[in-house]
Amino acid sequence: MTVNGEAAETSERLLYEDDQLRISQRARCEVPALALRGEIDITNSCALARTLAAAREGETHIIVDIGELTFIDLSGLRVLAMPMLDPAERWIRLRNLTPFQRHLLNLLGWH
Repeated sequence: MTVNGEAAETSERLLYEDDQLRISQRARCEVPALALRGEIDITNSCALARTLAAAREGETHIIVDIGELTFIDLSGLRVLAMPMLDPAERWIRLRNLTPFQRHLLNLLGWH
């Protein structure tokens, strides 16, 4: 990526990792984002929720890139979509949704 003709610095910091899921924080052009890779299910969805809350650190919202998820169950979708909150109160902004992920969220009415 280039900004004003110069290569933009990209840094990545590991926030969480287990046998199925890796959560890293990326900073690009002053915009923090979390990247999720792997699988989310009932065994790691609570860890995902804790990691996202810790990464928020008072920000009004955080960006979460889910394009590299290979599997997500309902427990993971609940963490990311925050369906119990009013849409204006949801502080997670999803990026790079696959067509299947978008379809699931639409089916559940959580888009």
